[in-house]
Amino acid sequence: MDESPARGAAEAGGRLRRRLGTFDAVVIGLGSMVGAGVFAAFAPAARAAGSWLLPGLALAAAVAYCNATSSARLAARHPVSGGTYVYGREQLGPFWGFLAGWGFVVGKTASCAAMALTAGLYVWPEHAHAVAAAAVVALTAVGCAGVQKAAWLTRAIVAAVSAVLAAVVVSCLGSGSAEAARLDLGGDATLAGVLQAAGLLFFAFAGYARIATLGEEVRDPERTIPRAIPLALGITLVVYAAVAVAALAVLGPGGLARADAPLADAVRAAGVPELAPVVRAGAAVAALGSLLALVLGVSRTTLAMARDRHLPPVLAAVHPRTGVPHRAEAAVGAVVAVAAATADLRGMIGFSSFGVLAYYAVANASALTLTPAEGRPVRVVPVAGLAGCAALAFALPAASVASGAAVLAAGAAVYGVRRMLAGRRGPGGGADGSGTMRPPVGR
Repeated sequence: MDESPARGAAEAGGRLRRRLGTFDAVVIGLGSMVGAGVFAAFAPAARAAGSWLLPGLALAAAVAYCNATSSARLAARHPVSGGTYVYGREQLGPFWGFLAGWGFVVGKTASCAAMALTAGLYVWPEHAHAVAAAAVVALTAVGCAGVQKAAWLTRAIVAAVSAVLAAVVVSCLGSGSAEAARLDLGGDATLAGVLQAAGLLFFAFAGYARIATLGEEVRDPERTIPRAIPLALGITLVVYAAVAVAALAVLGPGGLARADAPLADAVRAAGVPELAPVVRAGAAVAALGSLLALVLGVSRTTLAMARDRHLPPVLAAVHPRTGVPHRAEAAVGAVVAVAAATADLRGMIGFSSFGVLAYYAVANASALTLTPAEGRPVRVVPVAGLAGCAALAFALPAASVASGAAVLAAGAAVYGVRRMLAGRRGPGGGADGSGTMRPPVGR
């Protein structure tokens, strides 16, 4: 869809510019999913599920597919920045939109710091925090320079990481150390263990939400987003399944569970130790790719919440030249840089998991309210997605459930206090209960 100069100038004042096609959207989704998770997530998942790691991966992919389908239909209906924050607000009401946005911004900000720290630990372990903070600053500057530049960098990152993963798969499956018997299902797993493994692996698929949160910058979103989301998810599933099979074939479930750097250990076990440094470099690049895509997504949800004055309105500004929410990106980058420079990796990830599953639960509930004319998916899809999100969330370790629930409760309390204060000021508030009118979200 071509933009006239007048339309482009109008959008520069407060709306984002539609510059991304299907290929760019798919690449951004892949940059979020084919990231650091594939280098690290299999070990804790194997500890939880044992030889049933592959069924856990399949379950995570099934829940992700339901979420992706619901998100794609909602993004086509509401093609503006904000993702499930907008969908929940428009389909379920302001509170549910706020709760989804709150969970996403807080949880994914922590994920940003975790990705930065992962890169730091691979690049320079003795100074991981300093490297992490520097990476956040650099990638935030790339995002502020324009979403197309970020998409171009993401293409390069996806290409490099894909090449590394292909080398891992080929070297492992082509070695004499690979044994098909190591893929057999044994009696070493429980239902709770498989669910927990699926919950851990789910977050490696969660990047397709970046496509939805960029909905205001995608050309022809009614067609592009429903195509890009399942395509990115399908490619990621194929990649992850190949990597999981390769790692299991040479390490077995026990060896994979004990690995600190699973893919580096896998290539060593396959008799190709010289590939291990390349894998480490690939892990660092993947973490940076995930970080770039995460900053893009979090800043767009921050923009949407700032437009509704749930966050400071100053963050709703869009740069007239680059057409990106530069203040939101800078604010997110600053918070992440501080967290990456000071926090512990495990502490940053802990409560993020629960919040992301809650975010997708709201997306599935929102999709259930669509009519067939509005593109509602087959009803079983959002129902299964909603149930799956709940099951995986509560299968996580108790500390993650408790901290995640506490964060959501704090968000609900903030929302309640703001509504109470707005009510005391009398009628005349906006549709979101904030006392101001939000921009229309239109189709």
